[in-house]
Amino acid sequence: MSSELYSGFSDVAKQAMMQPQESMLEVKNKKNKLYIGIPKETSFQENRIALTPLSVALLVNNGHEVILESNAGQAANFSDKDYSEQGARIVYDTKSVYEANIIIKIAPPTMHEIELMKTHQILISALQLSTMKAECLQALLQKKVTALSFEHLRDEGGSLAVVRAMSEIVGATSILIAAEYLSNIFDGKGLMLGGITGVPPTEIVILGAGTVGEYAARTAISLGAEVKVFDPSIYKLRRLQNNIGARVFTSVVQPIVLEKAITTCDVAIGAMRAEDGRSPCIVSESTVSRMKPNSVIIDVSIDQGGCFETSEVTNHTHPVFRKYDVIHYCVPNIASRVARTATYSLTNIFTPILLDIGEQGGLKNVIWQKSGVRNAVYIYEGHLTNKFIGERFNIPCKDLDLLIVSHR
Repeated sequence: MSSELYSGFSDVAKQAMMQPQESMLEVKNKKNKLYIGIPKETSFQENRIALTPLSVALLVNNGHEVILESNAGQAANFSDKDYSEQGARIVYDTKSVYEANIIIKIAPPTMHEIELMKTHQILISALQLSTMKAECLQALLQKKVTALSFEHLRDEGGSLAVVRAMSEIVGATSILIAAEYLSNIFDGKGLMLGGITGVPPTEIVILGAGTVGEYAARTAISLGAEVKVFDPSIYKLRRLQNNIGARVFTSVVQPIVLEKAITTCDVAIGAMRAEDGRSPCIVSESTVSRMKPNSVIIDVSIDQGGCFETSEVTNHTHPVFRKYDVIHYCVPNIASRVARTATYSLTNIFTPILLDIGEQGGLKNVIWQKSGVRNAVYIYEGHLTNKFIGERFNIPCKDLDLLIVSHR
């Protein structure tokens, strides 16, 4: 009798195991197929592109589709053939690219590009709040897009991933630019940036101890130059010395000490940034006028107004001008000078995010799970979510977390 009873229990257990699983399987993220469009940049002297051919291959191998406007990578020395061999579809009209569900580009979209966009599209690009126009913002809101600004993307450590990557490039490149304009080829002093036995090293003054200043100092020191770094923040100066691992001349911004350093140096690099608004202009015109003839000024902060009173915006075609017999290099987009390197750096940031969007079942889930990506969203489904933009253009701003919860 007892054996029959246990036999009954066994049948019940078998039936229970055959019942459908609980709802955990239903809420599991389903993999999405992404349709990614990469348009050709129309912004003046923007040579970078968001994805390299190998990144496109990785996305295609994961089941996604990539469409590329012809010659989009040409300025970074990537041919259409490089992309097509890795699975990208090449098109010859801009409108076709904007049929994609995700648009990824470098410069902010122009009004013409926004008109080509579809409703509920995802846009990943720069924001450039200082040059943003109200009509472009309103057009994006009307299209009900979800827009991410890559300069606000944060990595796992909380750093601004793209800003730091580009700052590293700009800092190192600024020293190489200085070396060019010190040489005879560009009518400079005829100095070698660095030192050899028995010859005093070149003197370089760096204004700002942030990422740009740090990588400029690293490069200059490795070439043998004598480096002096000025910054108002003791914390940043100490961090720079610790990161470089060498004792460098550092000073807070004291006018007498700074003026003496500027008027005796061979190269001055302005790398001081402002959190919002104009960069601090800490070198007067009278100080520049007393600099040594054929000295070089590289004003990296020119996109925020510049650190030198004599600075004026230049471009890659006509990068320098002379004032008081001092060579001024004031190109805002230095990273485009080394577009291929910059592209490799950018694609390392963007590709994992795109793969996550596919793996996690859509951008909404990635925003919910990753605070670094969430920090970059300034428009969500046609709602403005960035309070700084809202304050500037007097547009109501909504809480992103509440919007995501209401759409889940």
